[in-house]
Amino acid sequence: MCKAEKSIYHKKLWEMKVKFLGDSKFKNSLVSRSRMSLWMIRAMTILLLWSCFVHLVALGEMWGPRLLKGWPSCFNHGHDFPMAAAQEMASLPMKIALPPKRIYQNNGYLMVSCNGGLNQMRAAICDMVTIARYMNVTLIVPELDKTSFWNDPSEFKDIFDVDHFITSLRDEVRILKEVPPRLKRRVELGVYHTMPPISWSNMSYYQDQILPLVKKHKVLHLNKTDTRLVNNELPVEVQKLRCRVNFNGLRFTPKIEELGRRVVKILREKGPFLVLHLRYEMDMLAFSGCSHGCNRYEEEELTRMRYAYPWWKEKVINSELKRKEGLCPLTPEETALTLSALGIDRNVQIYIAAGEIYGGKRRLKALTDVFPNVVRKETLLDSSDLSFCQNHSSQMAALDYLISLESDIFVPTYYGNMAKVVEGHRRFLGFKKTIELNRKFLVNLIDEYYQGMLSWEVFSTTVKSFHATRMGGPKKRLVIPNKPKEEDYFYANPYECLQLLHENENGNSLDETK
Repeated sequence: MCKAEKSIYHKKLWEMKVKFLGDSKFKNSLVSRSRMSLWMIRAMTILLLWSCFVHLVALGEMWGPRLLKGWPSCFNHGHDFPMAAAQEMASLPMKIALPPKRIYQNNGYLMVSCNGGLNQMRAAICDMVTIARYMNVTLIVPELDKTSFWNDPSEFKDIFDVDHFITSLRDEVRILKEVPPRLKRRVELGVYHTMPPISWSNMSYYQDQILPLVKKHKVLHLNKTDTRLVNNELPVEVQKLRCRVNFNGLRFTPKIEELGRRVVKILREKGPFLVLHLRYEMDMLAFSGCSHGCNRYEEEELTRMRYAYPWWKEKVINSELKRKEGLCPLTPEETALTLSALGIDRNVQIYIAAGEIYGGKRRLKALTDVFPNVVRKETLLDSSDLSFCQNHSSQMAALDYLISLESDIFVPTYYGNMAKVVEGHRRFLGFKKTIELNRKFLVNLIDEYYQGMLSWEVFSTTVKSFHATRMGGPKKRLVIPNKPKEEDYFYANPYECLQLLHENENGNSLDETK
């Protein structure tokens, strides 16, 4: 009996152990599952919060440009911050969330070949993007001019950040680096329609005459792009898109922008600086026929050059008559006199944004004698720094463009494409000081001064008072019906894009009287 009881006791003890072990495994399983669920909940919560954050950033970036607020320019600009903080921010890379793609039925493909110098092409690209958007077509990355006087072989990607160009505008228009594979062979064989659009056209011309050609041929090539869209009488949303492309979509390559920042830093370390767009290069003088101050040999050389280029239509030019009409760039001598009359400090740094000055140091001496701190990119940088853009005039012009935007004062001596586009961009950056010289007024006044008809005091006072309202401030564009070449250029004063900025800063609208 004792054996039986002992056996029963051992059996119950074994059952209790088994039960205990089973319960422990079950409990451990529950604890393990509960921990796993907790980690899953935490992970899902983090993912959800991150997704919300990304969407909020994307929405902010998408609507910001549409309201013309917070658009990135070539460098970061912080007008509400101290200069040191703004410069420190400018050195940081910009990270922009991509806007959502605009979905639309594609009507065909638009290829464009730009013509002219960098800034003429820049304005044209803005127009072509806008035209493509409102025709609901796909734009192929524009081809740059390689056959003009400058003979620059640079591609779009050598000057502009092509990926940023495509992605930053994808909520407006689809842009491709090349035509799709199914059409590539056809384009290589030249089986597509090509034509120059009519200059100074409005959007109805592109809707009524160009769009049907795109639909018919599927691929349309526009072989001229300069001034193909009117300055005025366009819907505000069209004008704002032109601005968005110019101030946001067209960013120079990181290499060019970094070099620009270096030059600006070097200049800033020595104080304020003035950028002088001294348009006194050989090609400009030959093209315009302006030879005031040149010797007989130089006049003959400029004439030979003018006749060497058949697409320069005007051959016989009266230089003095043209100068009196204000159609010639100021000479270095005239420029030195004008800057002095305006009261520019003789010790200020003057950065010359231009190519090689005709006559070299001999002609520049009149300027450097008065303003000794004249510098160029070639004197501020080592030759190795500029090696990648040597013999590439458009890349050099891009560097000058960036430095011109950052200067304390910008003074162009001729009202060409760079002067106009930089002036408009500086207006967008907060109406930065740009002295708009009236050459017709100046050359006649200068001649009177040289002839002894005016004292220096009278000459200086007259120059200052005349230009007091020509400092790049807010104003409406001058509109001359049916004379687009004579009225104010859109890109020099895109006031439709500046009004919000001006109202926000001053609490009122644009002053139409300046």
